[in-house]
Amino acid sequence: MTTTPTKESFAVLEEVVAAAGLPVDGAEPIRLAENDLWRLANDVVVRISRSGQDEVAAREVAVARWLAENNVPAVRPVSRDQPVHARGRAATFWELLPPHRQGTEAELAPLLRRMHQLRRPPFPVGQVQPFVRVAERISAARCATEDDRTWLLGRLDELKEQWAQLPPGLPHCVIHGDAWGGNCAVTDQGALLLDFERTSIGPPEWDLTSTAVAFDTFGTLSATQYADYSERYGYDVRAWAGYPILRGIRELRLVTFGMQAADQDPEALDQAQYRIDCVRGRQGRRPWHWTAVG
Repeated sequence: MTTTPTKESFAVLEEVVAAAGLPVDGAEPIRLAENDLWRLANDVVVRISRSGQDEVAAREVAVARWLAENNVPAVRPVSRDQPVHARGRAATFWELLPPHRQGTEAELAPLLRRMHQLRRPPFPVGQVQPFVRVAERISAARCATEDDRTWLLGRLDELKEQWAQLPPGLPHCVIHGDAWGGNCAVTDQGALLLDFERTSIGPPEWDLTSTAVAFDTFGTLSATQYADYSERYGYDVRAWAGYPILRGIRELRLVTFGMQAADQDPEALDQAQYRIDCVRGRQGRRPWHWTAVG
């Protein structure tokens, strides 16, 4: 633990663990990113949210407990009062998963279907916010030209208007909000859901579009894999008239994430510009075979 971000995260960890009455000796970082994950020696995982996310952290725990009550396989929070706060950040405590691997889209689909079929919980989860931080990322991007930033802000306004006029689709329900294979883990006991930071009320098509974009935009799924995913869920979102709108929003979010990454890492510059060029019509038709950044 020699880097400043690690030291800062560990300082928060020490305070929240002490407040929770747990031992900090032997704690090891799992991942330090927007949210910091630490594994304690007693096999409890501590998730430290970024500053200003107190309400989100509390909602994550509430959603996970609600899923447990409804027998939906998901990561489970430790049975204690939480979140715990320190230095302007909220920390939550979770059971350590047994050995596992990342899930596939086909393994994710049945979990999403079960979640989408549940009645709404007795606590507020808020409405889906598809444009959170998009404008801020565009305006702050140093890697993009002024012309590209202006075009992207115009595209954002266009998509906001389209979102407000989405055609009828599936009934709104509780959605995961960030439904990709990385938020599905598979243990010897089966597949389960992870990460409820963006769980909210919204169109289930929002969740399904994540995988459709992996097929349409990234080209990382084959037609057979995508068909298997749709069959396991029971619906192909690409057949819905509103799909191009949701795909456009997802793509714009991914463009701005690439721009944010490029401002922090010069190695991401080419990919960030390529994504901009794609949505601006400079790189032909999909799939564009975007590669991961960040």
